[in-house]
Amino acid sequence: MYVFGDSLVDVGNNNYLKISLAKADFPHNGIDFLGKKPTGRFSNGKNSADFLAEKVGFLSSPPPYLSLVSKSNKSNAFPNTGVSFASGGAGIFNGTDELFKQAIPLTKQVEHYATVYDDLVQKLGLASAQDHLSKSLFTVVIGSNDMFGFFQSGSDVAKKTTPQQYVDSMVLALKVVLQRMHNFGARKYVITGIGAVGCCPSQRNQNKDECNEEANKWSVKYNDALKTMLQGLKLDLKGMDYSYVDVYNVFARFIETPSTFGFTEVKSACCGLGNLKAQVPCVPVSTYCSNRSNHVFWDLYHPTETAARIFVDTVFYGTQQQFAVPKNVNQLIAA
Repeated sequence: MYVFGDSLVDVGNNNYLKISLAKADFPHNGIDFLGKKPTGRFSNGKNSADFLAEKVGFLSSPPPYLSLVSKSNKSNAFPNTGVSFASGGAGIFNGTDELFKQAIPLTKQVEHYATVYDDLVQKLGLASAQDHLSKSLFTVVIGSNDMFGFFQSGSDVAKKTTPQQYVDSMVLALKVVLQRMHNFGARKYVITGIGAVGCCPSQRNQNKDECNEEANKWSVKYNDALKTMLQGLKLDLKGMDYSYVDVYNVFARFIETPSTFGFTEVKSACCGLGNLKAQVPCVPVSTYCSNRSNHVFWDLYHPTETAARIFVDTVFYGTQQQFAVPKNVNQLIAA
């Protein structure tokens, strides 16, 4: 399993970025994780990458790439179970991370993967490496930060381009990246759309506690364009298969019918300060809720461990076409 993306699936890469502001290696993050310690996950516990790895049958999530190439790691070996390249603050576009000073954008994540690919080819030989990779899952969770960047007040991008042009360029840039991954042996992709970003506490806090419907509208338009692009890409790329995962609809259900899932709080973050606990992020001086399992959001942007677990359960075995198309993740693995 090879994981690419942003803070929704970062398992600790940003811990190794010296000047990044997008970090979660401090309390109260990790309060429900094994050992109750922060790990760099933007969560009270496990995130979606962890739950997906468990479903696939791994004992733990693929480790962060930067931990494997850090000076303190003497083994310099990439594990057979895969690697995570995901980085909090990352976007499809290279400049998306400027707000957080430092992240690893998607294009750079794929460069890191190319290093792992070369290493695999050296160790296994080309045919065996490609066989290994053809059975691997390539999970890509990206796009939310690009959307936040466009809709933040005073955005330079929004002054220069229309939302439609922006969404189209996001999809085109992602297509180029997916083609590059295919050149390096990727065949089975789990690609997520963007969630209802306008309903996260950070957006509600700026919008009188209501969802930012404009941000949601363009997230849906991006998702529709992404689905169309993936259908075409499958025809173009030999051996490509994928499961498109509809984050938007799963989380919209959490927000619209929370009691179905055991949630009682859908607007406010669990950890933070101020209105909706979204005026100050989850930092050591922040307060946090005693019952994390009834909150959809852990902090002003990210879901709780419970929300992440239910999400992965839904899309892994989901029989309803609206949550994973053209097949669910379990069917993709079996294909």
